[in-house]
Amino acid sequence: MTGQESVGLVFKNYSGFYYVQTLDGQVYECKIRGKLKSTVVSGDWVTFTPLDSGRGILENIQERKNLLYRPKIANVTMVLIVMAYDRPSPSLTLLDRLLLLAGLQNVVPCIILNKCDLNPDPKAVLIKDYYPQAGFKVLSISAKQQYNLEEVRDLLQGQIAVLAGPSGVGKTSLINALVDGPSLKTQEVSRKIGRGRHTTRHVELFPIQNNGWIADTPGFSVLDLPALKSTELADYYPDFGELKKECRFADCLHFREKQCGVKNALTDGKIPDFRYNNYIQLLEEVMEKEKNYR
Repeated sequence: MTGQESVGLVFKNYSGFYYVQTLDGQVYECKIRGKLKSTVVSGDWVTFTPLDSGRGILENIQERKNLLYRPKIANVTMVLIVMAYDRPSPSLTLLDRLLLLAGLQNVVPCIILNKCDLNPDPKAVLIKDYYPQAGFKVLSISAKQQYNLEEVRDLLQGQIAVLAGPSGVGKTSLINALVDGPSLKTQEVSRKIGRGRHTTRHVELFPIQNNGWIADTPGFSVLDLPALKSTELADYYPDFGELKKECRFADCLHFREKQCGVKNALTDGKIPDFRYNNYIQLLEEVMEKEKNYR
């Protein structure tokens, strides 16, 4: 049908063309109508006018739920934070920062431990043991061995997902395992330095089973925290939730205060040292930024 506006998802833009897929799976190569001022990015839901031969005119961008930057991608609902059992060893500091960034963007996080065919690094064991009870979903998979990928596909049903995590953990290999069609370029982990080289160059969404989409580019390549009040930081720590009720002060930072439920839990071993220390590191960063905003 031509001449009647349709709705679709922009899954790729290249050389001034925007590739849009409708809800019934039809794909159109669109150009922007001149009056449209806003920048269109992958992940945008748009209205467009279909023309002949699979072409179309992009008319408007629908309201976005969110917009991630560097790289730009819109309407993300889930982030898969990928760490490895080993090679490279997981970074718990990076993990907690990525979990915070996901919360700030109102994006659901899931921790993916790839390379479960390897013996786990002690930090991978800590992730498996603590983060599920802290309120986060954790999946152990092997993209290389095709292990437990169906659970990932089920998780991504109806989602627009991005990946985040350090180089060398197998993000591109995971997408290759989830997506039908030509494989994306991958690079081996450097034997000399034990980590990977970044291989992704542009933003493209790939369809997967159950009406899900996944991006071929990391979800967070800029890890600086946005403006955030120090009193708000603990709100993004679900494992602190019930403990905060035991604090003497409603605006407790769980730092230097006495009669703090979170610090008591730390003393009792209910919260591990690394999790609390990562929180304090982020809190000090937030407090430093607060000074600059005054």
